[in-house]
Parts: sequence; structure tokens; C-alpha cells
Amino acid sequence: MKIAVLKESGAENRVAAIPETVKKLTALGASIAIEKGAGEAAGFTDADYEAEGASMGDRSAVLSGADAILCVQGPDASSLSGAARGTLLIGALNPATRGDAIKGYADAGLDALAMEWMPRITRAQSMDILSSQSNLAGYKAVVDAAGEYGRAFPMMMTAAGTVSPARVFVMGVGVAGLQAIATAKRLGAQVSATDVRSATKEQIKSLGAKPIFVENVEGIEGEGQGGYAGETSEEYKKAQAELVSDHIAKQDIVITTALIPGRPAPRLISDAQLQSMRPGSVVVDLAAEAGGNVEGTVPGETTSRHGVKIMGPVQPARSLAADAASLFSRNLANFLTAFWDKDAGTLVLPDDDEIVQGIRLTKDGAIVHERLK
Repeated sequence: MKIAVLKESGAENRVAAIPETVKKLTALGASIAIEKGAGEAAGFTDADYEAEGASMGDRSAVLSGADAILCVQGPDASSLSGAARGTLLIGALNPATRGDAIKGYADAGLDALAMEWMPRITRAQSMDILSSQSNLAGYKAVVDAAGEYGRAFPMMMTAAGTVSPARVFVMGVGVAGLQAIATAKRLGAQVSATDVRSATKEQIKSLGAKPIFVENVEGIEGEGQGGYAGETSEEYKKAQAELVSDHIAKQDIVITTALIPGRPAPRLISDAQLQSMRPGSVVVDLAAEAGGNVEGTVPGETTSRHGVKIMGPVQPARSLAADAASLFSRNLANFLTAFWDKDAGTLVLPDDDEIVQGIRLTKDGAIVHERLK
């Protein structure tokens, strides 16, 4: 089985395979072909790949005869013209917002697998690209906020007086939120956090942060499915807005991470709430690409509103390219290994498998995923 690895385009500096995973896949019996320069932006040279058994070439040579294509961000089908019908395309394909691209994959006969739609089940944890990249995003959000914030994070007691610790509030306690809490605590901040899922309260406490939760309000439906947050009742939303408004006015840094799969990001911070914050405060909106949790967020830019800096990072994990590529490529390698048939020396994807059903978008020239029909 020949596996092709593409060089990403635009600002994307991650790569879908690293020398470590090339070695692992080669040991399974796969032939790995990598587009020249694919790993350079992440710190991996062509020689590094060749040392582990990969062949290097231009895109047409890499795609020729490939049975599977690994990518970070899904390319347009037009750039895959050398791929045969039936070829697997595996990576982050962003199907919720790239309808035309997904149709292009179907028309080209590609079997597209969107790794970001990996089911949140135990046996798929090592394949979950959202978790691995969100972990880095949560860390980077705190580091970037510290760079924008014009004060120190930890308490400092000096002969000239005491510097108070920064107050950091994390909204949304998924993978990114938990890492943001842990990173802010390590930097010496006074940290608090909130989420619509009551189960996260103990997780917040375990990291040494203060949980900020609405109490005694019925109609909470925030547990969602598959570990994601879901919708909440109107009563809960009102109570949460009041609680957050009181709390946010006292914070120096706010990091928002709330996402609902397949839907626009929920609005967590209004213009009025921003206005209540102290000038010089910083808000990092990790949901910027999905519409933003914060009123006034501009994806990819840092703006100012009422003296508060609003950061809207796009794919923040890519700014940690080496680590992000390493984790991403291991997710892909774990997926390939889990479905590898040693006797046949190829990948076998059963139609009735829960993971396959969760991530397969197209097959045999048609869009097959229920969420896209």
C-alpha cells in the first residue's frame, strides 16, 4: 500500500507525517512517499524522512499510484488530479464549512475521511486530532495572552512593593480550557473557570482553580453528546450571563474555548461585558474561526474594544509547528495502525465500524455521511 503525504499550502506549517511515524508505517509494510519540503516548516528535513525509508518527490510523483493521501488541511480536489478514484484522503477536512470541497472529493471518486469527526469513544482517543491540537491551543492562548498583557502573571514581593497576581478566567473547560487553566496556574496567575457541564467542576478544582457555576437552575442540557458541550435552557443562559458579568468585570485575562460541533460558536461575552473590564485587559477567543465567543472578535487579528485587547487566533496550534505536527501525525498513524490488515498488507475500513461511520464523508463517488446529506 502506498501512502502519500502532501506539503501543505498557505499559512499551514504542520505536516501529516514525521520521521517517527514514517518508520512506524513502513514497519507495517506500507510504502511512504512524501512531497519534497513537506516537513521543513515544522523542522523536519527531506533527509530525515529518507533516513526512515520514505521516498521524496514532487506532487505528481507522490500522488501517482497512491492508495491513501495524508494531509493536515484538506486540499481542493483540483490539486489532487493525479490521484486515482478510490484513493483515501485522510486529514482535517472541515466538512461543516467546505461543502463545495467535499462535493469535489465525491466527484473525483476520493474516499474522504474527516479526522476531526472522530467519535469520542475510548478506542479512538489516540486518533483524536481535535484533542491533541486543542491541548496545544490552550497552552498557546495563555502564553500569547501573557505577551499582550502589560503586567506580570505571578505575585511578586519586592522592596518597592508587591505586584498582585493576574486574574485569569477560562470559559469552557474542554481539552483547551483545562490546558489553559494548568498553564495559567504554572505561570502564577489566580485562575477561575466555568462551563455548562457540571462534571467539569471537579476537574477545575483538581487543577487548583476556582469553579464559577450557576447553582439551582433547572433546564440545564449542557452535557451534550460525546463529551462536547450542548445547548442550555433560556433560564440557565440568563443566570449564567448575570454570574459571568459580575465575575468578568474583575478579571485581567479571559480565555474562551466554547464550541458546539456543527453549529456557530455560542456568544459568551457581550460588548457590555467587555466595557466592564479594566482597560489593558486581554481576551483570547479560541472559537474565532467558528464565529467567536466574544462580540467583536476578528479571526486572525488582535483588536481593541473599550481598551480591552481581543485576540482571535486562527489554528493557534500551528504556531507550535513541530509539536503540533508530531501529535497530529501520531493520531493519523494510530488510526492507520488500528485498521491495518497485516496479512493483506493494507488498510481495511469496515462499513459497520463506528469509527469509520463517524469520519467517512464520501465513497464511490457519493457523499455518504448522514450529517452532510
